[in-house]
Amino acid sequence: MASNGVRRRQQAATRIAFFVVGFGMAAWAPLVPFAQARSGIGAGALGALLLCLGIGSIVTMSLSGALAARFGCRRVIVGATVPLCVSLPLLAVLAHPFALAVALLVFGAALGSLDVTMNIQAVIVERASGRAMMSGFHGLFSVGGIAGAAFTALALVAGASPLVAAMAVVAVIVAATALATPHLIGYGSQGDAPAFVLPRGIVLFIGTLCFAAFMAEGAMLDWSAVFLTSKLGMATAYAGLGYATFAAAMTVGRLTGDRVVARFGGPALVVSGGLCAAVGFALATIASSWPLAFPGFALIGAGCANVVPVLYTHVGRQSVMPEHAAVSSITTLGYAGILAGPALIGFVAQAASLSGAFLLLMLLQLGVAAGGRLLRG
Repeated sequence: MASNGVRRRQQAATRIAFFVVGFGMAAWAPLVPFAQARSGIGAGALGALLLCLGIGSIVTMSLSGALAARFGCRRVIVGATVPLCVSLPLLAVLAHPFALAVALLVFGAALGSLDVTMNIQAVIVERASGRAMMSGFHGLFSVGGIAGAAFTALALVAGASPLVAAMAVVAVIVAATALATPHLIGYGSQGDAPAFVLPRGIVLFIGTLCFAAFMAEGAMLDWSAVFLTSKLGMATAYAGLGYATFAAAMTVGRLTGDRVVARFGGPALVVSGGLCAAVGFALATIASSWPLAFPGFALIGAGCANVVPVLYTHVGRQSVMPEHAAVSSITTLGYAGILAGPALIGFVAQAASLSGAFLLLMLLQLGVAAGGRLLRG
């Protein structure tokens, strides 16, 4: 059994891993306009190009659980950090659309592998601690995202070239990973198991809830600004504040979530989170002006904040599937929700209205709340 000192160092290393993934992922966002300008492509082609990131992530998410089980979390996390650090500077200089597509596939593959493996590490570390820690781990991912986007944007505003800004991001990632590596765990599964297992039983149920929760996050990322401008008449220059409100509420919710879970239990938080997000979508839908929509966006962020962390904790407690395969499965399903959510919103908005699409998301979050009640069993 690991000593208290070893466990604390493993917990700190897990927090660093979550921060690094959020930091590296968000650093790409300020570089997107520069990549579009260099390549000379339009919005439609850019959208297709950005899909490569998601495709790369989905592919490695389905493989990384097996890799972690075979080689351990430490080796997979360090190994996936290498292509992350190589591809980000390439994304800052490449101009040909095909070259950018390949770099985005590699970048997405690295992020997907890191996402699965850090969650496997988090499940093992949280279980060893005997207390709720998952919300805090995911909170560090959110903090890393804010820091990564701000760090890169500030470097560009200060006059740095995209390449210099990307290399500065890589320097932070390398330093943080080096600090965490000695205390990342050297295994990734409690026992031998098949590399590929289709989700079943409680794992499939949890993965479905993850899919619905991540759909809300994906919709807020891609459609909140459009909703504010097209439905509520907000100036385009300020429409990004809607997502910022959502993200800030989610970050605060995750950083305080472990104490709430410890007091009320995870299933209660899934129920209340689903209800809170549903109320948020309802408020945003009926808002008559953009200031009235912002409380709704904040409620969506607060509601979604701890649903997924609690679901990861429950995956670590089930015995239907080996945890490395279960974590890989629900991460893949969740990320599919992020990719599918915006597309579904677009189809519904085209057929009916954007307000109707938000009401559909409200119903899905009510389904998450109902699922939380079933988790108690």
